[in-house]
Amino acid sequence: MTGAMAFTACAHGSPPGGVALTALPGWADDDLAGLGAALTGQCQLARPPQPWPALCRDAIPPDPAALRAWLEQRFRAWPLGVEGPRTGGLITGYYEPVLTGSRDREGPAQTPVYALPPRPAAGAGHPPRAGIETATAPIAKALLWLDDEVEAFFLHIQGSGRVRLRDGTTVRMGYAGHNGHTYVPIGRVLIERGELTRDTADMQGIRAWLRTRLATDPERARDAMRANPRYIFFRELGALPADAGPPGSLGVPLTALRSVATDPRVVPPGALLFVDTSLPDVAGSAAATPFARVVVSQDTGSAITGVVRADLFTGTGAAAGELAGRMRQRAKMWLLWPADATPAISPSAR
Repeated sequence: MTGAMAFTACAHGSPPGGVALTALPGWADDDLAGLGAALTGQCQLARPPQPWPALCRDAIPPDPAALRAWLEQRFRAWPLGVEGPRTGGLITGYYEPVLTGSRDREGPAQTPVYALPPRPAAGAGHPPRAGIETATAPIAKALLWLDDEVEAFFLHIQGSGRVRLRDGTTVRMGYAGHNGHTYVPIGRVLIERGELTRDTADMQGIRAWLRTRLATDPERARDAMRANPRYIFFRELGALPADAGPPGSLGVPLTALRSVATDPRVVPPGALLFVDTSLPDVAGSAAATPFARVVVSQDTGSAITGVVRADLFTGTGAAAGELAGRMRQRAKMWLLWPADATPAISPSAR
């Protein structure tokens, strides 16, 4: 696959490549909380991705101190990206929103959450977002009806969510597929139209603009949302522990501040990464907080492309959403790979 990484073992007796984990900036500052659980979930897959089948034969130490020693003994770090004055990449954030809704439609203002429709006939395709939302007949079965049109739109961007029903129960919704159209970021659309600036086009700014326009000029707001032709279909997830994140593309429940979405063409699914970045201040008044830690590539995303590029899962609910919405941080990244093997990183990843 063009641009993908291939992985080959070192010759017997050859010296290890990469650098020791202890040489990574901020390595000692990571408390490793939650990492053991994220790796254990990955090892419970029927077929863990490489190189985990061999690694999973060892018990993942639950104690952070023992886990640190286990990682330092078994892994080396390989820098991603090109060295130079522009070294570094980008980390954004995503989360699992909590919404309200109903099983059956209760009013015209509610927005449907559609199941994956049947495959289109040969040579045909699903319509874009505008066609789905304005069609006289539904494209598929409506699994739920959401109370908030703006939050329903952001559910499509996040790819999963929890919906509280009137009887107090909560339904977990997960990604099932999309309509085959290209994803277009609404923030970019609003900047190009002069509605927002680069500084104000974060999730909070976009949400506020949409709410204001829906109240005063609803067609203008809907036209902006429909500028993204991609439409997401969902499935109802089975029983999951309340403290477990939604499953990512790897099939493992995501762990807050440990799971990331990456580009599978350049970062192997399930791979360990070390990121040296920062967390934004959600109040917008203080400096960013240094954030250096081990993360696991357990998800993918339409907008997550390139080598030094990741989307950090920040958790569930409003606080996680505030962090995810403001997360747009410069970062350096290293691939952590077994010490007895060498990742043959393609030139595009150097």
